[in-house]
Amino acid sequence: MALFGVVVFLLLSQGICMLAPLPQCSIKEPVPIIHKYYQSGDLIIAGIISQIYISSSTISFEKHPAQELSDDHMVLTQNYQHILALAFAVKEINANPQILRNVTLGFHIYNSHFSASWTYQASIELLSRRAKFIPNYKCDVENTLVAVIGGPNSNVCFHMATILCMYKMPQLIYGSSPVMNNETQAVFFHRMFPNGAFQYKGILHLLLHFSWTWIGVVSQDDDNTESFIENILPLLSQGGICFDFIEKFPKLTSSSGFVDMVGEGVKTFNVVMSSTAHVVLVHGEIQTMVVLRAMPQIAEMENMPWGTMAKICIMTAQMDFTSFPFQRDWDIHFLHGALSLSVHSKEVLLFHTFLQNRNPASEEEDGFIREFWEESFDCSFPSSAAHKMDWKRCSGNERLEMLPVSVFEMGMTAHSYSVYNAVYAIAHSLHASYLSQFKYTGMSRGGRWTILKAQQWQTFFRVKVGKIDPPTLQDKKDALTSLDNVFTIHEDLIIWPKQFNQSQPLSMCNDHCHPGYSRTKKEGKPFCCYDCFPCPEGKISNWKDMDDCFQCPGDQYPNTGQDTCLPKTISFLSHKELLGISLDAVAVSFSCITAFVLGIFMKNKDTPIVRANNRGLTYTLLLALLLSFLSALLFIGQPEVVTCLLRQILFSIIFSVAVSCVLAKTTIVVLAFMATKPGSRIRKWVGKQLAIAIVLSCSLIQATVCSVWLATTPPFPDFDKHSMPKEIVLECNEGSTVMLYCVLGFLCLLAIVSFTLAFLARKLPDSFNEAKFITFSMLIFCTVWLSFVPTYLSTKGKYMVAVEIFSILSSSFGLLSCIFSPKCYVILLRPDLNSKEQLNIRKN
Repeated sequence: MALFGVVVFLLLSQGICMLAPLPQCSIKEPVPIIHKYYQSGDLIIAGIISQIYISSSTISFEKHPAQELSDDHMVLTQNYQHILALAFAVKEINANPQILRNVTLGFHIYNSHFSASWTYQASIELLSRRAKFIPNYKCDVENTLVAVIGGPNSNVCFHMATILCMYKMPQLIYGSSPVMNNETQAVFFHRMFPNGAFQYKGILHLLLHFSWTWIGVVSQDDDNTESFIENILPLLSQGGICFDFIEKFPKLTSSSGFVDMVGEGVKTFNVVMSSTAHVVLVHGEIQTMVVLRAMPQIAEMENMPWGTMAKICIMTAQMDFTSFPFQRDWDIHFLHGALSLSVHSKEVLLFHTFLQNRNPASEEEDGFIREFWEESFDCSFPSSAAHKMDWKRCSGNERLEMLPVSVFEMGMTAHSYSVYNAVYAIAHSLHASYLSQFKYTGMSRGGRWTILKAQQWQTFFRVKVGKIDPPTLQDKKDALTSLDNVFTIHEDLIIWPKQFNQSQPLSMCNDHCHPGYSRTKKEGKPFCCYDCFPCPEGKISNWKDMDDCFQCPGDQYPNTGQDTCLPKTISFLSHKELLGISLDAVAVSFSCITAFVLGIFMKNKDTPIVRANNRGLTYTLLLALLLSFLSALLFIGQPEVVTCLLRQILFSIIFSVAVSCVLAKTTIVVLAFMATKPGSRIRKWVGKQLAIAIVLSCSLIQATVCSVWLATTPPFPDFDKHSMPKEIVLECNEGSTVMLYCVLGFLCLLAIVSFTLAFLARKLPDSFNEAKFITFSMLIFCTVWLSFVPTYLSTKGKYMVAVEIFSILSSSFGLLSCIFSPKCYVILLRPDLNSKEQLNIRKN
């Protein structure tokens, strides 16, 4: 990224200009230090790189570091490539006439042994004459130190900064960078590693991409880890990631502390194994892999089932595949499917050839090569201090490309590429300084995701499965908070561990709450732990892990699984469905029966039984009943404006006529009996005029109520989307429920009065007295309509209409059957009783 180039070039130039002059002297006592790599030049780029690890965990500075080196040390063979990358970059630059013409670059490379004392020793020697360990005294005319490249772990960089920053010496760090609290030191401290914020944002996006919200964290025990826990873990938590555990790796210690290290390792292993999280974020440095590779061995020693562990490791870019020689044959299956963020690197031309030409015999200035050679090829040089009789002899003709990838890689690794870029950054800065101008040119840097695939024969492959592109300068501020536009992952290239059967692993505190369920946080648990509850009736959730269920739109309803909404069907009482056909048939049948009865009475209009019961009222009642049966047909079919307006109005008026006719009949019977008493004045009231007055007045009252109803809140077609869960009911909205109950209430009032009068007149001595039949018919009528109200209110949808139709038909048929069936029986089956003689006999 361009930002790195600008900062490095400016500060590098400043550091060179401010380099303090050192007094000239002559000192003859050399201070021996092993593991160096020298190449003279006009300008020197120093390297302090850790390759050999001293097992002793506590090193006293009072005791010279050279005296501590013994057989108790181990070589990280992979780190030798960092040294060769520096040497190769210097060789390329010296051969390039476009950079630093007439100036030769050299290098001094020291091994820090992952030790504070060795790092201090190397830093001080850089400020002394070659082989003269006296700081501030430098006799060489050549070999001017211009910058120091340090790494790959943070401790080395931190310790060398203590001394080198006092001399304003620019330092380029290619691996883990220490936490620098001293602003003065930070001025001369330049990181080749990309901005850490992008790395951790990328890890967050990776976790969220695979829905890995429940993870464990294992980190190295150092100052950088404290910063990681305090600053980075809250960032992941804000992004929705929960942590089942946060543990630390055991420290690499001497053999005396091995028992304690194993004990710490067992504790960490037990936590990892018992965790329900399938993903473990590993934060460490380049040597952390050594400890990670030791975990299966510790597990085997403790008889713990490491081989069955189904975990996905996500490793930070600071880590790399490193190991000690004795770990060469250890199992690495636990790394199969691991994902690692790595600094972007490209194939460097001729580097492979440069490695192929390495030979211990021709590289006398390389103080690292012989130890590397012995450890890598399991051989020993006769002159070696660590010569072992049981090892084969090194011929020097061994080829690096024959080594397993787990021991040494021929392709330039990400850390080596950072060293390579650091050398070029220094060279370009010097070149710009000599040209007396600054050119803001930088080396672009990106990122890549790699997958480590372990095989039984101990080798492994890195497979690129994604990338994080660097943002532009304009988008850089936004990119610190969002990587949506720069994060890319190719899932089809990932080979997951065999325990997951090549399916994407899940790593959550609990399984997803599937559609149809809502989630509720578990008390006392992290925020990503929750319980799943089915959605309440009538609600759905159509995504995983929804906090609340929601209602479907009015024209839709939840399916059985309550995870989607289905369109409601249109429903109304149709003439084509079974219920509608049945009601049609009953209404038409009752209408035909009524018409048949009317025909019988009209045919026998002059017979005593017809004339004795007010022939005019009888005809009017039969016509009203006929129309009542037919009015029920208006309630069946799709509601329309006309049918909605007419059906309740016609029914109420027609029924009022029918009931008022029954009332008139009953009233005339009572009055007629009372008129037979001597001196009664009621005789003048008995007659057709009274019957007509009763029928007209009652009908007029009902018609007035209906007129008010139509004028104020008339019925209209409407949709009922809520009463039926799966249907939209087409209905006639009555406009005013109060008016509907007023109409029905008036009908019930007429029926009750008729019932009362008929009940009182049921035992009057009159031939063909209808009072007892009217009593029974009114009892049926009142029973039907009193039960109608609760039944109607408790029914929904089209069945409400069916209830009203049933009440109309049943109450009408009750009147028809109770009042007219006895008369039809006499007329049709007992005509002998339909005569004046029988009438006189019954009167007497």
